[in-house]
Amino acid sequence: MSPEMINLLLKSFGETCYMVAASTLLAVLVGLPLGVILTVTRRGHILPNAAINSILGAIVNATRSTPFIILMVAIIPVTRLIVGSSIGTTAAIVPLTISAAPFVARIIESSLLEIDPGVIEASQSMGASPMQIITKVLLPEAMHSIVLGVTLAIISLIGYSAMAGALGGGGLGDLAIRYGYQRFRMDIMIATVVILIAQVQIVQSLGNYISAKLNKTKL
Repeated sequence: MSPEMINLLLKSFGETCYMVAASTLLAVLVGLPLGVILTVTRRGHILPNAAINSILGAIVNATRSTPFIILMVAIIPVTRLIVGSSIGTTAAIVPLTISAAPFVARIIESSLLEIDPGVIEASQSMGASPMQIITKVLLPEAMHSIVLGVTLAIISLIGYSAMAGALGGGGLGDLAIRYGYQRFRMDIMIATVVILIAQVQIVQSLGNYISAKLNKTKL
């Protein structure tokens, strides 16, 4: 493989890391409060509200059920409005975030619902406010599970970022399409696949390690 191709691989790898890191951060910033609201507004929880829970649940389910490629095309006007373009790595962050945020929200909700209701009841009996229960009981207790869930979200985003490359999003997916597929460069195809697999392995291993550390600390 020529030095030019190696430089292209490194550039595309950097673009993929940028897309995944930025969209993960934004998805967590949106998905975390959304997941908390979905949890606490459930019937029998600390702030039950059927209307809010139903509306947010419907929005989350609708977004999650839309295939990423369709979502990316459908929100092109929104992407242009936000970043001024529908092509490029920065533009790809918008659909990646919109796709990942509902997934993160459901992950947060699932993790919080695993907490023993007795722990919540004990906090309420000691006079803790709903916000104190959320910040000092729910989130700390579920953090190791949340880390594993966010790890899954990051892995999904790595795959989505490769699909984004097919629509001008840049990154390893774009490199694989333009050079590997269209120019019949099997070495480029293999290199991009190997790099993507390595990314997934590293992210999963790191997520498992952090989750295990948090779980031991809690115990």
